[in-house]
Amino acid sequence: MATGLGLRERKKREIRDRLAHLATVLFIERGFDDVTIAEIADAAKVSKMTVTNYFPLKEDLVFDAHSLVAESLAAAARERRPGESVLAGLHRAFLEALGGRYPVLTGHASAGFARLVHNTPRLRAREREIDEQREGALAAYLAGEAGPAAEHLAAALASAQLAAAHRVLFRLVRSWARDDVATAEIDRRAAAAAEVAFGALAPVLGNYLIRPPA
Repeated sequence: MATGLGLRERKKREIRDRLAHLATVLFIERGFDDVTIAEIADAAKVSKMTVTNYFPLKEDLVFDAHSLVAESLAAAARERRPGESVLAGLHRAFLEALGGRYPVLTGHASAGFARLVHNTPRLRAREREIDEQREGALAAYLAGEAGPAAEHLAAALASAQLAAAHRVLFRLVRSWARDDVATAEIDRRAAAAAEVAFGALAPVLGNYLIRPPA
């Protein structure tokens, strides 16, 4: 029974990934607003209802990894090493994600994808919503780790600053992708920018929520 459930989930994942891929290709070729759900369904050889069941929001055919993006900063904070502050953990996680290892955290994308999002107001608006979710998830995690309610304001302020720094880096990476900058050069620039962005927060957050040594 467990094996059957695994197979069903795997099949659903394959369908979902295929729909998102086909839709994104069509959007890049023709523009987000000029491609209908019916056309995506025809291309995938499924019903229109199947597309909307998997993706109630048309925008999430582009941002099919939005749940991972929304949780990415909280996950990086949660996985920081003993002796690392939240700031240090997020900085290290960003650097380790470069090289295409985890684009959800860095913003790496093809030039076509980056231009699609940049040139489509509805997609930019959806990405801002995901940015808010990402900051909210980080704030919730930090508040839980900080403990007493009196510390929750500090957690909210810390998450706002950390999320803002990350958002600037994320959008820089996207801007370089739009300009067809080579991946290796994007990584070099992003690593240098991360030193500046996270370094600017060090005087305030360098010692915030340091994980005790093991």
